[in-house]
Amino acid sequence: MSTVNRPSGAQVASEPLGSRFWVRELPYLAILIMTVGGVAYGAMTRSPLAAYWELVALVSFAVGIFSGWSKAADKDERVRLVWTQVLHWGAFLAAMNLVFLPSVQAVADADSTSLVVLLLLALGTFVAGVHTASWRMGLNGVVMALCVPAVAWLDQSALFVALVAVVLVAVAGLVLWARSRV
Repeated sequence: MSTVNRPSGAQVASEPLGSRFWVRELPYLAILIMTVGGVAYGAMTRSPLAAYWELVALVSFAVGIFSGWSKAADKDERVRLVWTQVLHWGAFLAAMNLVFLPSVQAVADADSTSLVVLLLLALGTFVAGVHTASWRMGLNGVVMALCVPAVAWLDQSALFVALVAVVLVAVAGLVLWARSRV
């Protein structure tokens, strides 16, 4: 067999590792991106997004099964994994739909509803990580939970953040204008 067309050992080792890394991390990044996108969209439109959050929960359900599947040793453990995740995310969906009930929406505004759903999703994701022994899933839940106070702070101080941004842009513009005059 000729070695002319065969890649070197370094090429073989580096190419699959890079692609395997992204394939392994993509489901967790997708959940985070969907979560941040849903919070941002909900904050802009000031409307509850029940169907969108249900989609995020279903994606999280699938990622939870994906996370635990390789750790399950046999068919019984895989069946247990699936049923655990079905019950877990079913309970989350039930709790989330309680938040979207008209009687609850009558006393909660869109911002608080988004934060409550984000907190529920963070808790659900973290607990799914515990159930599936997936540190990535658990870390996703922690990051989502940390987004709750960050989103609340940004929402409360949006005017301040916008004012600081305008001042920084104005100062940068003046500095650039002064440099161009010299």
